[in-house]
Amino acid sequence: MSISSDKSSPLRIAILGGGRIGSAFAFHLARNARHEVTIIARPNSARLAQLQRDEGIVTTTHEHASAIICDTLDENIPYDLVLVTVKDYQVRALLPALTRCAARKIHFMFMTFNPDHLQQAVFPDRAAFGMPFLQSDFDANGHFKMSVGKRETLTDDPEWAHLFRAAGLPTRYEPRMDLWLRCHVPLGVAFESVAVAAVQRGRGASWSRARTLALGVRACFAMIRSQGYEIYPKDKARLEKLPVFIVAGMLWGLSRIPAFRTLLATGKAECCALVDDMLESAPTAAQSVEANAICAMKPE
Repeated sequence: MSISSDKSSPLRIAILGGGRIGSAFAFHLARNARHEVTIIARPNSARLAQLQRDEGIVTTTHEHASAIICDTLDENIPYDLVLVTVKDYQVRALLPALTRCAARKIHFMFMTFNPDHLQQAVFPDRAAFGMPFLQSDFDANGHFKMSVGKRETLTDDPEWAHLFRAAGLPTRYEPRMDLWLRCHVPLGVAFESVAVAAVQRGRGASWSRARTLALGVRACFAMIRSQGYEIYPKDKARLEKLPVFIVAGMLWGLSRIPAFRTLLATGKAECCALVDDMLESAPTAAQSVEANAICAMKPE
């Protein structure tokens, strides 16, 4: 069934992950677009309990979006979409259920260095990939707050790009999403790692740490090229050519922005897992100095 065949009909959508990203999609898809949304949160978690009490998403301005709340994915329900918003390293334990489930489309919405593995696990015709660019958080009461900026979420499925836009989420179709994600991981790791370093110091990251991460980004791009890929898109290709001190200066400066630290300093576990994924994929002929530079990107 094509989702564009009857835009007036609500769709049945499951969102795997009740955190900042999953809650943002749930709120917009349920309240703005009136789709039937099920949120699947981690069993026995405080977030699951909050969602159950609120029977959906409650914002800091007291808006409410109703949703079905569960702690496991019902594999027998033929969802039009299962939107996966947990981290790459967290989804691995969930892949058997995603493979077995009756969903028509499974959309992975997170950083991953190896989208091919996920695509093959759930079958290529069902898989879609994207990257969310959403500013969202929770207040002390567990209520949701979000600001929709100009930066667009990306997806390699044009129909779902249309659906997300219709729900009030700026979204752009990116036909080379697999390569976009692969080339984004080095930069995403650098951002997360420098934010962690800044929080650990109680202020911005040190110049030494920023330079180490800049060298790591360069080594990652070199490794990606050694695997036969180009650096994509053009902004990352331009970044690859910049002197190390300029990239280090960018990271050093970003680490001094409180909002940047708040948004990204929670990604220590994700950061380490993504570095391991990159190292695992490195060609056997990769120079040890290159591998060492990538490994040094892990948060200290």
